[in-house]
Amino acid sequence: MTSSGTSSEKGAGSAFAALGLMPEITAAVTALGYEEPTPIQREAIPPFLAGRDLLGQAATGTGKTAAFALPLLQSIAKTPGPPDRPAALVLVPTRELAMQVSEAVHRYAKSLGIHVAPLYGGAPMYQQIRALEHGVGVVVATPGRALDHVRRKSLKLDALRVLVLDEADEMLDMGFAEDLEAILAATPVSRQTALFSATMPDRILAIARKHLQDPARVTIAREKTAPGKVPRVRQVVYVVSRGQKASALGRVLEVENPSSAIVFCRTRLEVDELTETLNAHGYRSEALHGGMAQRERDRVMKMFRAGTLDLLVATDVAARGLDIAHVSHVVNYDVPPAPEAYLHRIGRTGRVGRAGVAITFAEPREQRQLRNIEAFTKQKFETGVVPTSTDVRARRLDATRAALSEVLLAGGLDDVRAVVEALAKDHDLADVAAAAVKMAHGATAGSGNEREIPAAPPPPPRPHPAAGRRTRPGKPSGPEHAGRRRTFR
Repeated sequence: MTSSGTSSEKGAGSAFAALGLMPEITAAVTALGYEEPTPIQREAIPPFLAGRDLLGQAATGTGKTAAFALPLLQSIAKTPGPPDRPAALVLVPTRELAMQVSEAVHRYAKSLGIHVAPLYGGAPMYQQIRALEHGVGVVVATPGRALDHVRRKSLKLDALRVLVLDEADEMLDMGFAEDLEAILAATPVSRQTALFSATMPDRILAIARKHLQDPARVTIAREKTAPGKVPRVRQVVYVVSRGQKASALGRVLEVENPSSAIVFCRTRLEVDELTETLNAHGYRSEALHGGMAQRERDRVMKMFRAGTLDLLVATDVAARGLDIAHVSHVVNYDVPPAPEAYLHRIGRTGRVGRAGVAITFAEPREQRQLRNIEAFTKQKFETGVVPTSTDVRARRLDATRAALSEVLLAGGLDDVRAVVEALAKDHDLADVAAAAVKMAHGATAGSGNEREIPAAPPPPPRPHPAAGRRTRPGKPSGPEHAGRRRTFR
């Protein structure tokens, strides 16, 4: 690691340490590539660490998970509870969010020896019971399944110290009001409680008044977008699994053939890994993130503006304030952490009346985030189908045809005409031309495969959650990723 990267990591760790987080947690934050706290994290973490109840209003994707998970873990690490009872319970509205939050908590707690278990409907009850019997510090659950375990006495809440209600408004909209009340009644009155909601209708405020004690109030308002500020660009989403993302990106880039493109990732680690992968498969790409010295960032930007790069791979933080005259394509390698971030990203293309394309790669579980972006921008995504190898080859042949047409129009072929005439004495002229096209195609694309990025290998079998390993299969460690700056999810 370069000295500049080390300095940057210390800066990122210091930003989180300034909130009162312990070194083990700031080290985990830095290792995951997070660059700076989000507003909700800056406002919520200090009072949460101080032991106060918390009432937070913030939209999905603003970093709420880390805002409660980091101080929650610190509380458990400093004062461990009984090994057979969870110290913290996080209630979320959906199975997908339970998996997502559980995975995030596991990443943050990796060096703390705190285990996490997700509980949700649709999964075998006996597996969840076994995980709870092995002992977990944090349970992330949907209300219905949590209540099932409470009634079976497989989930004991008498030693609970921290309770989090995440996306409380959605839980009420889904009809979980009675389940929530039953769960709350089974928890100690002395617990610390945090409630997060995107909106604050009267029924949410009523729950807060009943179950929170003198809460700290944190409100993170959405940025307002002025009329006409949403770029008029073609917005396409490709729904692919995480392991297929790199391969899908390569094929989409081949077909789109951008003249100038920025690929946004959530973390420095993702930026570095993707840049290395792209370069290994024939792309001229450079990384841009907060772990680089300013002179390196200036060098990269000079190359990008000069058109000597195919792709700029960047984090949101590093890309702030970039002044680039024309970017034909913006690629969201990850779904942006918030609708505002999406808007900022795609604002890099489609400027000054020029055409632009915004491409987003989303995992199947991220449909809800896509709907939030559509609602915020008031525009619908076009759903794309990842090009096949045949599509990519056809695109390359089209490019070769266009290049040959330019050469024919330019003329000046007298010096090579003799070669064609000599070959025509022994071969059909059409065959000679076809061979020339094949050679031209090979000259621009090699064998036709060097830019074909293979899919990631399947993940190893999932170990038991109680063993302290990741709790969601198919998701490599290391985002609100996020490392969701990585903005936490």
